[in-house]
Amino acid sequence: MSQVRSVVHAQRLHGSLRVPGDKSASHRALMISALASGESTIEGLSPGHDVASTSAIMVSLGASRTDEAKVVRIVGPREGLAPTTGELDCGNSGTTMRLLSGIVSGVEGVHTLVGDPSLSKRPMDRIAVPLSLMGARVTGHGHRVTAPLTIEGAVTLRAIDYHVPRASAQVKSSILFAALAATGPTTVREDHRTRTTTEDMLRQAGLDVRSVDEGTGRVVTIVPARPNATAWRVPGDPSQAAFFAVLGAVHADASLEVVGVDSAPERVGFVGVLARMGARVALENRATGTSLLSQSSTLVASEVQSREIPSVDEVPVLAVAAAAASGITAFRDMGELRLKESDRFTGSMRLARLLGCRVWEEGDDFFIEGLGSASAFAHFRIDAQLDHRIVMASAVAGWAGGGCVISGAQTVASSYPHFFDDVASLQ
Repeated sequence: MSQVRSVVHAQRLHGSLRVPGDKSASHRALMISALASGESTIEGLSPGHDVASTSAIMVSLGASRTDEAKVVRIVGPREGLAPTTGELDCGNSGTTMRLLSGIVSGVEGVHTLVGDPSLSKRPMDRIAVPLSLMGARVTGHGHRVTAPLTIEGAVTLRAIDYHVPRASAQVKSSILFAALAATGPTTVREDHRTRTTTEDMLRQAGLDVRSVDEGTGRVVTIVPARPNATAWRVPGDPSQAAFFAVLGAVHADASLEVVGVDSAPERVGFVGVLARMGARVALENRATGTSLLSQSSTLVASEVQSREIPSVDEVPVLAVAAAAASGITAFRDMGELRLKESDRFTGSMRLARLLGCRVWEEGDDFFIEGLGSASAFAHFRIDAQLDHRIVMASAVAGWAGGGCVISGAQTVASSYPHFFDDVASLQ
């Protein structure tokens, strides 16, 4: 049942908080731990439903999980992962489905991957092509190979040298996971550098992973092997911190700190975008890790290139910043937004339009003429379309502006179950 939540304007927002563990790192910590032989530990694992889907699948493939107060223990089976006769339910998580496809491509047997209605619309051809080149058989529905997916894995896969047509950390990661079962080194080439979470974590687990920057892109080569059991500490999710960066900047009376955030360059491009727009936002190194600071600001329009934020996950909330700015903000080369949990290209435009902005599109670009201040935002109603980032971006606009009503607000639990509670603690 769709949950309807009313958001009212917040008079002031001051204080510090810690966002959930990084989703990207949480998924990968579970996967690498399950692939290893022996016990790994994970601190700071994300509590969201997406990560829970990955955890359940790793257990169904043969790993074991036990939870303690602040630590999750994962034991990978000595003989390696094995197929199960049941479906592997990825829920709403594209990361789970794409990375899991790479993993099970190297597990002999037939695997069936399913997802919810939103995930079942997302294209999987981008992973089906390279995994098929490696020797797995990947089938789905239609020319975009949508779920349910059937993957026939092989004990040994072919090593490949693959150029990713469009920058995607998930596609790169899927290939790297499959490469663990390949006959020799596999190379992945990307024209625009994407987040390095997978390479960094595989390297931390003892694997030979080499990365070389070439122009705006990167070449990654991995030597097949089994990961070592590892003690993981997951930092705060910068994509979740982005909502507080924008909330602090556009709200009239705000001073916010998000502590312990992952500050990898490919993950915090939104900070540079906001700073360019005039936001008083900064990353500061502290003894406890990196803090993201954001304060009330007067924003001006800018031009936002997709390569600045390769995953484009932060665009919906940056659209709220654009709506609060003076002038016309251009979002360039944003076609990837159409292939997320919902059509975030249309969703970001719809949100800005509901706030009272003039909005239009030209191909894969869209434009928002800002209102000059969040105080000018209209009260609005929105259906989040099973997309947690549309929920949170809408809520940010509501708290900073005239309030809102969000249908489908329960989907925020896929990534940040305590989001509304955390904001309430700042008021």
